[in-house]
Amino acid sequence: MAETAQNTVEETPKADPRAERRTARLAKQIGAFAKSHGGGAEANIAYIGEIGARIVLVGENGEWGDLVAPTYAMAVAAVERAGVTVHEDFDGEFAAKVRTGPYEWSRMAGIQIGGPSNT
Repeated sequence: MAETAQNTVEETPKADPRAERRTARLAKQIGAFAKSHGGGAEANIAYIGEIGARIVLVGENGEWGDLVAPTYAMAVAAVERAGVTVHEDFDGEFAAKVRTGPYEWSRMAGIQIGGPSNT
């Protein structure tokens, strides 16, 4: 019995141009953050529900910031495009790299030690 090869054309879904632009913009912002904070950055991506995903960035100098992507997949694509290291968890050595300032400490302590109130 002779085997025959069947040529099948699989249709690939067309990329959403708006999502591509958003991903490129996020990657550009991540790259700019890395460049301005010591030449590199590391990231953690956290799913935050219907809102999307939070990308927490920690620069080589310990400064940190975050971005929100509309979807988890877009966040993953953006950090991959930017070429930063992604950590599964925000703990251990990665968390120890974060340098916080007086603003963060006063906001974390809140009313307990005389920081600014939440109202």
